Amino acid sequence: MTDADRATTDLGDFTTTTRIVPIAALAILIGVFAAYVAAALLKLIGLFTNLFFFQRLDTALVSPAGHHLGPFVILVPVAGALTIGVMARYGSERIRGHGIPEAIEAILISGSRVEPKVALLKPVSSAISIGSGGPFGAEGPIIMTGGAFGSLIAQFFHLTASERKTLLVAGAAAGMSATFAAPVASVVLAVELLLFEWKPRSRIPVALASVTAAVVRRHILGTGPIFPVPAHPLFIGADGLAGCVVVGLLAGVLSALLTTAVYAAEDAFAHLPIHWMWWPALGGLAIGVGGFLFPQALGVGYDVIGGLLQDDVPLRIIAGVLIVKSAIWAVSLGSGTSGGVLAPLLMIGGTLGGLEARALPWEGAGFWPLVSMGAILGGTMRSPLTAVVFALELTHDVNIMLPLLLAVTIAHGFTVLTLRRSILTEKVARRGYHLSREYAIDPLEIVFAREVMRAPEPSGAANPLQPGDVVAYPDEPLRVIVYRMAETGRTEVAVVSRTDRAVVGVIALSDLLTARTRILDAERRRERVLGAGLRLPTMFGGGPDSNA
Repeated sequence: MTDADRATTDLGDFTTTTRIVPIAALAILIGVFAAYVAAALLKLIGLFTNLFFFQRLDTALVSPAGHHLGPFVILVPVAGALTIGVMARYGSERIRGHGIPEAIEAILISGSRVEPKVALLKPVSSAISIGSGGPFGAEGPIIMTGGAFGSLIAQFFHLTASERKTLLVAGAAAGMSATFAAPVASVVLAVELLLFEWKPRSRIPVALASVTAAVVRRHILGTGPIFPVPAHPLFIGADGLAGCVVVGLLAGVLSALLTTAVYAAEDAFAHLPIHWMWWPALGGLAIGVGGFLFPQALGVGYDVIGGLLQDDVPLRIIAGVLIVKSAIWAVSLGSGTSGGVLAPLLMIGGTLGGLEARALPWEGAGFWPLVSMGAILGGTMRSPLTAVVFALELTHDVNIMLPLLLAVTIAHGFTVLTLRRSILTEKVARRGYHLSREYAIDPLEIVFAREVMRAPEPSGAANPLQPGDVVAYPDEPLRVIVYRMAETGRTEVAVVSRTDRAVVGVIALSDLLTARTRILDAERRRERVLGAGLRLPTMFGGGPDSNA
């Protein structure tokens, strides 16, 4: 067998091993548990909402807008936020925030280890926050709670950090899948935000956990869609597509404003001469005042979202909720209280679309609110595929896919060009860490040793290899050689033939830069491929100097 034959046999599309089987089995178990946790969290939110606003024992999800507390409603979010501040200070500071950045931080910084008490305190604190009128969603807390349980399962067994990460993300995806009946969007969210890789070893267990949670959900919470909508046209025409561009641009602008407002509020709280434990109470005061003015801005707001998608919300309420919900959400989230961001963004995007529907072409009831919801998610969270799939699974309206994709892409592109980080990664960056959201093939994976090795020194022939020497082979990818160097501490290895072990070259660390140089050359070097008679506009790098 030749070296080329051996290379073809040894190298494959993926590096996944049978180790994935027990990890997938654990992921399925986590999916079952996450579905019941999601159901329990929704019940808990209903319980606290009924206690705080209606003084009754009931677990049904209700809107706080129907309360009869009058101006005393201002005190309800303050009381809930005070409770959360105490829980965070004396329980765990990890319950502060909206869940996804905390999950990212656990993966990047803590080796995917989550403290057991977070798995208990996070859902309870979030239920208190939302139940007392906080303008948040349940998805962030359940993502963190499901992730915490996945991490605890992984810590119980003898697993690697990568396997712990897979199970943490499996729990997070399962929690979101069970909450929204959106198993596909949950997997896409895991890839775009949490896994930091696109590999079967992690994607398969995460997908199985998400599917399991969705199946169990059907038995305990029912099936989707969460937000049914009227039928929309399959094709909307040029005017409709132009409207999607407008919706995407406005959503991008609002996404940038929301992100800026949240962290401006956080900076303002940081300058206060009081302990952070008291910040949520001040955020709760803002919620109370806003909720007194517009009760529909309180709580999760699923009823308002449903009304927007049915075109059943008055213009005065749409405008008021857009302004008030955005303001109290930014202030309260900046104060460090506990709650998710997906549901508020859906509501804010829906109200923006409700206003836009007054000026854009009529494409059916709820069309522009739905498109704007997806665009706001794509722009604010920087997860465009998640936004599209999530909107489809929430409504089961496949006809909306093309308009959604256009608007979400425009909004995403706007915030990518105007903001350095998203609302999720900014918090991680503020703690001194950097997170790249760009995924690409490692250049060391596609360049072989034979392409970069140098000729051996003349004296090398007189120094035959010794048993146990670290070597490389001409047909090995540079990634394999880099790992071998890292494991042995060697900075230079001999490249030998597989047939007779003759030294045919040498690779040092400096030679590995060749692969990186190729990538830089592909990104920066401009050249004319077509004939010289074809002239391109200068904005594309055309002209006589374009091949420099």
